[in-house]
Formats: sequence, structure tokens, C-alpha cells
Amino acid sequence: MDIELDRAAARHPAARAGAAPALKALSLRVAAGEHLAVIGPSGAGKTTLLQLLACALPPAGGHLRLGGQDPWALPRRALQALRGRLFLAPQVPPLPPRQRVVTAVLAGQLPAMGLLASIRSLFYPSDIPAAHAALDRFDLADKIFERVDRLSGGERQRVGLARALVAPATLWLIDEPLSALDPTRSRQAVASLLGSARERGATLLATLHQVDVALAHFPRIVGLRDGELAFDLPAGDVTPDKLARLYAQHEHELLGAPPAVLPLADVSPPPVVMHCR
Repeated sequence: MDIELDRAAARHPAARAGAAPALKALSLRVAAGEHLAVIGPSGAGKTTLLQLLACALPPAGGHLRLGGQDPWALPRRALQALRGRLFLAPQVPPLPPRQRVVTAVLAGQLPAMGLLASIRSLFYPSDIPAAHAALDRFDLADKIFERVDRLSGGERQRVGLARALVAPATLWLIDEPLSALDPTRSRQAVASLLGSARERGATLLATLHQVDVALAHFPRIVGLRDGELAFDLPAGDVTPDKLARLYAQHEHELLGAPPAVLPLADVSPPPVVMHCR
């Protein structure tokens, strides 16, 4: 699915009324099947960008087109059909703690199911081989029948990514997928995600705090700062000087300090809407 943003503005979903937009007049073109990483300091507008592209919030200004369509000009049913072609993975996956991993992964298929099939799948998972194959890409096949609350934070995060592999989506929007993973697991997860996106022909946008991982694995890098486009370049053209300007006054993030989030293994994640339909 191709993306076209023309001077689009958007407010963070939690922003109070009248707050300044988190994204300011952003213009961006992404071809169908392209893969890019979005980097920038905290508060740059990365998560708001993904929420905008997931049709979770309308533009506060400018224009958005997905697959040649303005989502917010569509009838409600057509908008729901378009959302079924999108997959948004939040940083903290919304996984019910008592749910089995196989059910959590196959929830990615819900946009393609009818009501009765969806209810039945909660009790009798219908495509266990697909769930097993998706989990295997993230080295989690042995956890397929475990309960979610018995997983570590990094395992939960990878289960959330495995959902994308079974979803009927052509645009994958992945928000900070590596925050609970060590460097080795981070590289494996990104390689699996990109490999699967290539096989599916899916467009992939991922926000990342790990700049080294973004530069090593993604062919195109978009830098955001204060809600504005700082640069949009091939990875090989992103110089240390450009990174230094992007992360000025946030140098600790460029040097690899982890984002300020609670460990997933120690807390129950707050409710998050999963816009996969």
C-alpha cells in the first residue's frame, strides 16, 4: 500500500483540546512495498505519525491518502475495510494475560473473519500451523501453547510482531518493537520482520530508538524532530553530523540509552486499541 502525506498535521491522541499538533505540515511519499525506519528523539511525533497512518486519528490539517484514497472521505464501511488492510503494533502489545499465545497471534487474522468465526477462534484456534510458522520466525515456536502472563517482556513483544505475519494487512506500522529486547534479539527480530514484509510485499514503517539497528537494516531513514521532517535519506547518506543535529540536546538517546518505559515483564500493560481492522 502506498502512502501520501501532504503537509499533514496531527495531534497526539492524549493531547488536550487546543494543544499544538505533534506533527506539523509533514509531507512524505512511501511507495507500495517500501520499508523505512522513522527515528528521532522522544517527543518528535513518531507514534503520532503511526496513529495517523493507521486511521486512528484524522489529520488536524493537510491531507492523507492511503492506496490512493482519502480515508476520512470514505463511507464508514469502506473505512473499516481499509483499516482491515492496516496493522498497527504498539510498543506495549495489548495481549490479555490469561490468553494462550496461539490465540493471541491468530487475533491478527480477525479482520478477515466473520463474527461467528471470530468467536469460535477464541476457544478453538483454527490455523495453528500459521501461528506456529509466525512464532518460529521470532524463535518462539516452543511457546505456542503457553499463557501470555508466563512470558517475559521481550517474548510478549515478539508475540505482538508475530501477529503481523498472519494479518491480512498490506501496511505494517510498528512502534518501537525492540524496547524490551537485548541487542542480539533486536537484530533477529528486525531481520525476521523485514524478511516477512518482503515475502508478503507489505509496506513497512517502523519507529526505532535503536539508531544503529535502523541504519544497519532499513534502506530508507526518515528523521523527525519537533513534529517536522529533519531528513528523508537512504541509510548510507545519514551521516554522524545529521544524527548529531537530529538528536541535539537528546544525545543520550543517540548513544543508546533505553526509552523510559516500564519493563513489560513486571507490569500489566494498559489497555491499547489494536487498529488491525
